[in-house]
Amino acid sequence: MSSRYSDSGVDIDSANEAKRRIGKLVKDTWGSEVLSEIGNFGGLFSVPSDYSEPVLVSSVDGVGTKLKVAVMASKHNTVGQDLVNHCVNDILVQGARPLFFLDYMAFGKLDVAIVEELVKGLAIACKENGCALIGGETAEMPGLYSDGEYDLAGAIVGIVEKSRVIDGSNIKPGDRVWAFPSSGLHTNGYSLARKIIFSEMGLGVSDTLPGGGKTVAEELLEVHRSYLPEITSMMETTDIKGIAHITGGGLLENIPRILPEGCSVHIDTSLWDPPFIFKFLMEKGNISVQEMFRVFNMGIGMVVIVSQDEENRIREGKYRWAPFVIGEVVKGRGDVVLIGI
Repeated sequence: MSSRYSDSGVDIDSANEAKRRIGKLVKDTWGSEVLSEIGNFGGLFSVPSDYSEPVLVSSVDGVGTKLKVAVMASKHNTVGQDLVNHCVNDILVQGARPLFFLDYMAFGKLDVAIVEELVKGLAIACKENGCALIGGETAEMPGLYSDGEYDLAGAIVGIVEKSRVIDGSNIKPGDRVWAFPSSGLHTNGYSLARKIIFSEMGLGVSDTLPGGGKTVAEELLEVHRSYLPEITSMMETTDIKGIAHITGGGLLENIPRILPEGCSVHIDTSLWDPPFIFKFLMEKGNISVQEMFRVFNMGIGMVVIVSQDEENRIREGKYRWAPFVIGEVVKGRGDVVLIGI
């Protein structure tokens, strides 16, 4: 008896249907710089000509176990936004603006409707960030993923003028640390959050979090913010010395990545009030303050370091989410010290 690929759990026809359905979503993110077509082996993108010394900046990341919550809630149109925005923020740290994005999604059993929802999210965020979605890969791998589960990852390429690369090398003691607020957990700490909420408390995604006004799904699926408009606006008027995207490792591990030798940072935790979800997880999970700041962003999505004489320019700026001071740079060994706790 002859065998077919579909007998092993791989459906080529479903994959072709998925490509057909996402075509318009993808092309809606394109500008004149995109030179390829959907289905080409590689995406072609024309580098802008208005740079004298263009530097390409790239990053790759995934959404992590936040995807588990999306699957439980049957809500798949936001995690694509999480992925793009996360990657945009990663290259924004060097002062780069995004050019194009490529995605990778893998399923145990390909679901065309879920693929379409995922790409909707990717396309929404790409359009909002002025970024072309020029390619991707959709894989069906039965036996590696359970039916109904999937993984989502992506890579981004951006551009910055060489003379405007932000690398933190000019940071010095006395500089001030400013922060932009997060929308919640963003894309980090979900393994611990899921353990507390689902395993220990026994809550479901449609349950309202005790003491809060949102359901579990609403709280945990808040979209990871992109700070591209805020940082772009700030760069026009302010000499930014360093930027840190607060992802896995929180403030304690991400800020040191941009500090030059001889500098540390003191963060005054009394200067802001973390959103409800962080207080909830800390109380219900009996988590120490130090551990909370090492795992979660604690309400801080992006950190910007400037000299004190630049602060008035920041205060005069207009932003969707107003930045605020959370600390200062001091002499030290490259670490972050929490005060006010």
